[in-house]
Amino acid sequence: MPATALSPQDYLDALPQDRQAAIEALRQTLLQNLPAGFQEEISYGMIGYVVPHTLYPAGYHCDPKLPLPFLSIASQKNFIAVYHMGLYANPELLAWFTSEYPKHSKTKLDMGKSCIRFKKPDQIPLALLGELARKMTPQDWIALYKSAFNK
Repeated sequence: MPATALSPQDYLDALPQDRQAAIEALRQTLLQNLPAGFQEEISYGMIGYVVPHTLYPAGYHCDPKLPLPFLSIASQKNFIAVYHMGLYANPELLAWFTSEYPKHSKTKLDMGKSCIRFKKPDQIPLALLGELARKMTPQDWIALYKSAFNK
């Protein structure tokens, strides 16, 4: 995991060769499918997609200087991870994703609260992740975030 990357391209360039193609394909899928308004940057040492301060000036409640995080992708030691905060905060979206996953992958879903883990880089269901990315706009995420995390 390249923790010193300053840009998404730096992050990709620092990856082992066997991970670069998978992370780049995942990145391109997200860039093509995320609704307008999300911004790509390095966030918490990963490639992140955030709601910028121009759309949500309050920022992230843990550190208001940071933009509101939404989705990140990372090359971890034993897997590639997709962190989607909407899955953690929206039970209906989580139910949709878990029911759709078997239709797109032969592998068992390996998931934590917001973390989807892929141990085989060539078996990432890009079409499903693209569909997931389209399901929540920055405005949807802000509203859900405010109702769920800003109590």
